[in-house]
Amino acid sequence: MTTSKVIYSGELRTKAEHLASKNTIITDAPTDNHGKGEAFSPTDLAATSLASCMLTVLGIYAQNHDIVMDGSHAEVTKIMSQEGPRRIVGINVDLVICSPRELTDHEKIALERVAKTCPVSLSLHPDLKQSIAIDYQLKA
Repeated sequence: MTTSKVIYSGELRTKAEHLASKNTIITDAPTDNHGKGEAFSPTDLAATSLASCMLTVLGIYAQNHDIVMDGSHAEVTKIMSQEGPRRIVGINVDLVICSPRELTDHEKIALERVAKTCPVSLSLHPDLKQSIAIDYQLKA
């Protein structure tokens, strides 16, 4: 089954439609690559997908292990090559896992393993440096 349809709209912009849900995403080329930078760039989406995937699989794990992590979030920094062809050479993810209770060391180790082995992480080229920092916060 086809996942999405992407249409080039002109002026370095695309519109991607998720066929099952009909949700759409607009992308623009970044300002440092001839674009307007008015939306996520394709490489922004690739980097952001890593954090989204981590939070998704963490949510699945949390549901199955009676861990509440609502409000957990991540900040993503994409690092582009300065030499050679334009490509992502690094992604830094600062992940904050919020919980209404103190998590045990065992739970933290399991959550870190789950985050660092999400499908997007495992799909990225091994030369792409993934730097993942995890902070745990109590949230009432």
